[in-house]
Amino acid sequence: MIALINAVYTFLWGDLIQLPLPGGSTLGIPLLVLILVPTGLYFTIRTRFLPFRLFPEMLRVTLENNKSEDSGGISGLQALIVSTACRVGMGNLVGVVAAISAGGAGAVFWMWLIALLGASTAFIEATLAQLYKERDPLYGGYRGGPAYYLHALFTASKGKLRRYSIPACLFAASGLLCWCGISQVISNSVTSSFQNAFHIPPLYTTVVLVAVAAVIVLRKNATVRVLDIMVPVMAACYFFCTVFVIVKNIGLLPDVFARIFGEAFGLRQAVGGGIGAAIMNGAKRGLFSNEAGSGSAPCAAAAADIDHPAKEGLLQSLGVFIDTHVICTCSALIMLLAPQELTAGLEGMDLLQAAMSYHFGGFGIVFIALVLFLFSFSTFLGILFYARSNVAYLFGDNWTSQTLYKVLALVMLFVGGIASYQFVWDLGDVGVGLMTVFNMVALYPLAPRALQSLADYERSRQR
Repeated sequence: MIALINAVYTFLWGDLIQLPLPGGSTLGIPLLVLILVPTGLYFTIRTRFLPFRLFPEMLRVTLENNKSEDSGGISGLQALIVSTACRVGMGNLVGVVAAISAGGAGAVFWMWLIALLGASTAFIEATLAQLYKERDPLYGGYRGGPAYYLHALFTASKGKLRRYSIPACLFAASGLLCWCGISQVISNSVTSSFQNAFHIPPLYTTVVLVAVAAVIVLRKNATVRVLDIMVPVMAACYFFCTVFVIVKNIGLLPDVFARIFGEAFGLRQAVGGGIGAAIMNGAKRGLFSNEAGSGSAPCAAAAADIDHPAKEGLLQSLGVFIDTHVICTCSALIMLLAPQELTAGLEGMDLLQAAMSYHFGGFGIVFIALVLFLFSFSTFLGILFYARSNVAYLFGDNWTSQTLYKVLALVMLFVGGIASYQFVWDLGDVGVGLMTVFNMVALYPLAPRALQSLADYERSRQR
């Protein structure tokens, strides 16, 4: 089994093709980058550059209240908060650190670019989730996501109604596999950071983490209420701390941006092969962080009770901006505004902790531990919200299967807090990679419906 997971991981995330670069180096491109980047570019063109053209409309829709009082569902903004809880996770800290460690400051530019392209993909998949959503008899409101629009696509082509379709089952199973793997990664990251910051043994942190999570996720509709409070608070705290760092080092800001753009396109990096590392690490981390195209966020988007499908698409596009252009940029600036001689040779969390210590002294280590806890815990709550519709698709509408999956995720959360397994990290990456592949099977043939919805929405706004 481990050998199979490793083989699939290499196929999805390994360097599928090698492109030569000046200086004799090469640029390795994984399968998922080959899938997602052209897809983002294609949908950006098909939506007539939606991320730029309709950004003010995204902000306007965010302030609307579209939820029907008697629906029992969640609002479009609440669906955005749930998806943001998953997007704004470890990728915004650990992922950005990894990208800069391996690809230099130039990786930040490529993360920005990937997010701009991914926003259009996020619009298409979220709008489709709205178009193919259905009533949720267990939790109330609505449910849906890629499993449901994959089912509609393949059962319609057969000309008859069926309970299951193979591609939809494969997506749902991949999602549940991915989210179990991520549960272990979450708890391991939290316990490690608390041990470093507070010298608390991992067992104690794990017990508290699992107990608090169980109280929330085992209640019927507590998850959304908790995330409504938690996500805006944690994002705002992190953002304002970054503003403090920027103001404190305002004179260095032009040099930092010059470094980002210089290392993204510089001749020295091109000759030395560094530009390839910057592009690939920025692309990989950007794709992993904002989740556009993976099919995760549509599981939340489908639950929104909103008066036009395209509105939820716009909200989820905004979520990609929040994740990458706000939160990921905050992490990047915190690291890049620290003196290079202080961070030279450091990688991973050592790099982030050194930067935080420089900006905030001893409080920096404590702050990062608390932020990592909040980001990771909100991700765990969010992925269990995602899991609802996929469990229902595979096992039907019953509380037994819903509860058993939550218990399994809590067990994985506990196990991950006690020990770290590279296999589990790879399992999460394989799951999200397979989800992306299966999601793409539906996005291209069904995209015209999402584009029609966008055209209808724009016409209605002009009246």
